[in-house]
Amino acid sequence: MGDESQTIRRGRKFDQVLAGARDIFLRDGFEGASVDDIARAAGVSKATLYSYFPDKRLLFMEVAKAECRRAADEAEALIGEDVPVAQALHLAGERIVAFAQSDFGQRMFRMCVAESDRFPALGTAFYESGPELVRARLVRFLAKAAARGELRIDDLDLAADQFAQLCKADLHDRAIFGIGATTAPRDVARVVNGAVAMFMARYGV
Repeated sequence: MGDESQTIRRGRKFDQVLAGARDIFLRDGFEGASVDDIARAAGVSKATLYSYFPDKRLLFMEVAKAECRRAADEAEALIGEDVPVAQALHLAGERIVAFAQSDFGQRMFRMCVAESDRFPALGTAFYESGPELVRARLVRFLAKAAARGELRIDDLDLAADQFAQLCKADLHDRAIFGIGATTAPRDVARVVNGAVAMFMARYGV
């Protein structure tokens, strides 16, 4: 698995391979995950695995995209039309923090940085299926809230980006530099509550 020019192929066991790869990547990380272990966890032969994903980085990238979509779908499902804006933003903020602080989210971030020169497509794919996806869904929510007269926003994209960044205050840097083994719930609540309060102070009606 090393030719970046190769592409993935979908087939009957595609989701099965993806599920097995997810388990191994979460357990062992990218570097520690072996093709043998992934194939075993997926219940397929190495030949089948290679036929779908000729490069391990492509497999990891597809797993990452699926994880990002799953996290975004779960967050969106919690936010109904009748949920107050501040409450909806609080739920969204908790999900943003949870994914960014997760072992998978951190491994993905570090890998994108480490592989940026050799495999720039990985960073692009992660951005499109992660931050960009979150932004698009936040923009959609904010636009509806603004249309109902609950928010006053001129630049929806900027507002969505600002909220996402507010939710990373201190927590992101601590995770990147390995300061503290875990993030206490009170620290997450402090950051998310502050993000919502600042956002509403700027854009609330």
